[in-house]
Amino acid sequence: MATTGSRDAAAWQHAADKPARLRQALRDRLARAGRGEPTLVAPGVYDAYGARMVQHAGFDAVYMTGNGVSASLLGKPDVGLVDLTMITAHARRVAACVDLPVICDADTGYGAAAAIRRTVEEFEAAGVAAIHIEDQQSPKRCAQFPGARAVLPFETAVARIAAAVGARGPTGLLVIGRTDCAASLGLDAAIERALAFQAEGADAVFVELKGHEGVLDDIREVTERVRIPCMFNLDSGGPMASLGTRDLADLGMALAIYPGLLRNALGYTMREALGHLRQDGNTDAMRGRMLTSAEYSDYLGLEDVEAWEARYPA
Repeated sequence: MATTGSRDAAAWQHAADKPARLRQALRDRLARAGRGEPTLVAPGVYDAYGARMVQHAGFDAVYMTGNGVSASLLGKPDVGLVDLTMITAHARRVAACVDLPVICDADTGYGAAAAIRRTVEEFEAAGVAAIHIEDQQSPKRCAQFPGARAVLPFETAVARIAAAVGARGPTGLLVIGRTDCAASLGLDAAIERALAFQAEGADAVFVELKGHEGVLDDIREVTERVRIPCMFNLDSGGPMASLGTRDLADLGMALAIYPGLLRNALGYTMREALGHLRQDGNTDAMRGRMLTSAEYSDYLGLEDVEAWEARYPA
């Protein structure tokens, strides 16, 4: 029979192996997704509480959105105000609280080659499974804001993805090359960049597309021309808004993210709840639309904490 000490040692080793285990699980899952198996769906979160909710809901991955982090930590729009230290410190807490691969927005990589190497090292140390680095010029702006984004020259954009791939440690942080050039340079230019990222060893590509009438045809063209897994933002609206799970796989998507789902849903609910309190002077109108204290504690794992405290009464 295993002793308490050996059980604790096994648990510690399991925790220590967690980043490498989740990175490999994500790599294996993406290799099959959208090519005969369902698309991997990663709801967007901006904090550890949201990540716990995603895990409890039964999803297999979580996406940490830079837009949401900027709103949550700074109360500011996504215009490049969140720096590397801020995002990786936050990502460390998110990754620590769930047993899911965390895919994180790493903006532009926070600089050129030397800065990108440090970016990869910091996200690896935070326990993140994957990051995407985009080709926007600094200061960056959320790709879903109106208008096209200014992007780096082709050679510079490709070199930055190559630098990220070269900086990876042996535990295999996944590097996703993202391009925001479709709106300004056209789909062919975006696919050309995606193929160049693929050639430099990127694990996946992320062609950011705005919602428009022909966007589904654009998605299919990307997935047919690019051999490595393709990631897409499903919050872009238009025809993408009503796609179901089978539709995603049929289009060849390996990874579908929903960056705005929780932040927008929670923002709507907060506005409504505060309005009722302000107008009615009480929260009666919201009682049936809030978690109970017991449900809230369950999502945060209170029972496990109390069991641990009972085991070691200090």
